[in-house]
Amino acid sequence: MDESLVVANLSPSESKPPVPLIGDYLTIYYIQNSGAAFSLFKNNIVLALLITAAICVITYLYARMLNTGPLAYKLIFGMIIGGAAGNLLDRAMHSGYVVDFIYFRIPQIGFHFAIFNIADASIFVGVFLLFLYVLLGGLRKTANAGEKSRSTDDTVKPGITPTQQSGPLRSTEQDAKP
Repeated sequence: MDESLVVANLSPSESKPPVPLIGDYLTIYYIQNSGAAFSLFKNNIVLALLITAAICVITYLYARMLNTGPLAYKLIFGMIIGGAAGNLLDRAMHSGYVVDFIYFRIPQIGFHFAIFNIADASIFVGVFLLFLYVLLGGLRKTANAGEKSRSTDDTVKPGITPTQQSGPLRSTEQDAKP
């Protein structure tokens, strides 16, 4: 679903009913969002500064690992930067607001999620995956480091004392002085 189709067919939102995609659970509903992702910080001047700072930090991190980092990081940062750029472009095209149109809810239990767009979803999924990747990558490194230290520290080759196993002694300048 293209955003321009939503704007052309569902605006103004007061005059047009939402378009159900999957029953009452997923609908297309047009709103103008002057806040950040998922309508956070509505009508706040600090929002532009926060968004700009976040984009600068993410872009800096992306540029640092562009040639050396793992592909997963590149894809994750690409999702975040792409979503942020999409929302900034949308704001520029619509005089300071973005068009949100995806509405998820579960009416049986009274759950209503914020109305969002594809760029918001890209940012959210990217940040979530980055969090998981960093968390699980850190846990994996910690576990591997623990296993390596145990395997190298605890094993002694048969017939060789630990001091012989450590390698030859090297003389230093301190040893050379009388």
